[in-house]
Amino acid sequence: MLVDKTQFVKALKLTELVPCKREKLAIVSAEQARPGLQFSGYFTHFAYERMQIIGLAEMTYLDTLAPDLRQARLREFFSYALPCLVICRSMPCPDDIAALAAEQDIPVYGSPQHTTHFQTAAIIYLNRLLAPRETMHGVLIDVHGVGVLLTGESGVGKSEAALELVKRGHQLAADDVVDICRVADDRLVGESPEMVRHFMEIRGIGIIDIRAMYGVGSVIISKSIDMVIHMEKWDSSKEYDRLGLTEETVTILGVKVPYQTMPVRPGRNLAIIIEVAARNLSLKRMGYSAAHELDRRLNELIAQNSANHT
Repeated sequence: MLVDKTQFVKALKLTELVPCKREKLAIVSAEQARPGLQFSGYFTHFAYERMQIIGLAEMTYLDTLAPDLRQARLREFFSYALPCLVICRSMPCPDDIAALAAEQDIPVYGSPQHTTHFQTAAIIYLNRLLAPRETMHGVLIDVHGVGVLLTGESGVGKSEAALELVKRGHQLAADDVVDICRVADDRLVGESPEMVRHFMEIRGIGIIDIRAMYGVGSVIISKSIDMVIHMEKWDSSKEYDRLGLTEETVTILGVKVPYQTMPVRPGRNLAIIIEVAARNLSLKRMGYSAAHELDRRLNELIAQNSANHT
């Protein structure tokens, strides 16, 4: 992936020490490399495609090398297509590194942070930036700390249910369009596009600003997606789950997310049902399932009755 150079410098608070002609950096992974082994002459399995970071240890080791050997090692190091080089601890860029980097059009940046602190900040930033992304039609809301993604056909009542939840003290993350990114192997985060952030469409009224109407505490910029509730119009010919013993999931960007179907018909208080679903998921995560507890009690009762009749 090509990373915008200006945004990269701004996000990580870097100083440009050696500029390059390219507007984008070929950073394909959040993983980084500290080239201590390369400066010692070992270039086998060199992860040159990663962002290269020089800390105090690497810079001190370079200073111990004889001038000819140092030049040879640096020249071989810069012969690879490095995406960029970052020098930490506000250390100045040596002239030989600056000259070779400029010759190969490899940007060099400086950071005032300690090397480990910078590595942590860079991993967090790049993991989010390079994460796989997908856009879905739905509403994302924080309900008792659980990120609930409401899906369903247009007009089924997703926004109305979310509005009622906001009135009950919960926080809206996105309405109508949800940008989803996979920030870890098992974690999804959703947010609203900046253009429509905090806005909601209510049929018959139009566009409303949730933050202006209900206050800053009624909205949240982003939220993890912990469960998906698919809303559909009630179908009397369809059999809906009444016990909850079967746990369904839906796969989004390779991550399995708990999934429930919620039938919608007049008279059902959807906001309360969604709150219950969120609380029930929290209980399941703590190891308690009401459906399985009831099933266990019934099995015990059946076993006890069978024993009494024998």
